[in-house]
Amino acid sequence: MQQIIVSLYKLPLDNLVILFFLVFARVGGCIMFMPAFSSSRVPRQVRLFLAVAFSLAITPLVKGQIVPLLANITNTKLFLLICSESMLGALMGASVQVFFLVLQFVSSVVSLALGFQAQKSFGIVDSSSGGILENFFSVSAIVLFFAMDMHMAVLKGLVNSYFSIKPTLSINTQLALSDYSDALISAFNSLVRIGSPFIVYSILVNFAVGLINKLTPIIPIYFITTSAVMFGGLLLLYILLPELLNYFSLETLNWITRQM
Repeated sequence: MQQIIVSLYKLPLDNLVILFFLVFARVGGCIMFMPAFSSSRVPRQVRLFLAVAFSLAITPLVKGQIVPLLANITNTKLFLLICSESMLGALMGASVQVFFLVLQFVSSVVSLALGFQAQKSFGIVDSSSGGILENFFSVSAIVLFFAMDMHMAVLKGLVNSYFSIKPTLSINTQLALSDYSDALISAFNSLVRIGSPFIVYSILVNFAVGLINKLTPIIPIYFITTSAVMFGGLLLLYILLPELLNYFSLETLNWITRQM
């Protein structure tokens, strides 16, 4: 490691600045779309300093993959390199963010199935308002993202990407869209299972309540049992919540370590 750092000092100052800026382009693009860091609650200055810090840490490790490109580099080639590196980093961050977006969608379905959709609250992860369960699942997912070192797995994948996807003047858009669609499919296939117990519960309970309402049309059974249905949903959530969050964290971490 000491030899790598010493070799950096031997580079001309202009090449050293370009080297750092190319690393910053990929790291910054990933930070912009990575879960938690991309939240509007995180100030832009914090995101900027985090991207600079991560870039400084990564630059000595990936120097050998970028320095050969700096020979006789022109302004046009530099612009194309910055654009391709930024797009590649953004794709990597957005691919991980997909799992959190799908979890937010599934939590909204669960909230609707249990009758909590009408209870709105201020957004915690972002500035948009959402349901109580949506905010609860979003905050739990962000906590697990840091508690299980998923952010470190993303950064490790970012370093490894320099050896599997070397910097080029343009990226393969077809391959990039294919990777993103694979992440979307994997997220839906994995995380839709989280909402399946609540959807089954909602169908069975509402079918039973509707059947009872048909037998006793004079009594408004549906409105009377609303609170009981919500209580049953909360009880089911209390029982299944540890396993659901554990399943989400393991599926997300496995995808990050496998694909990145």
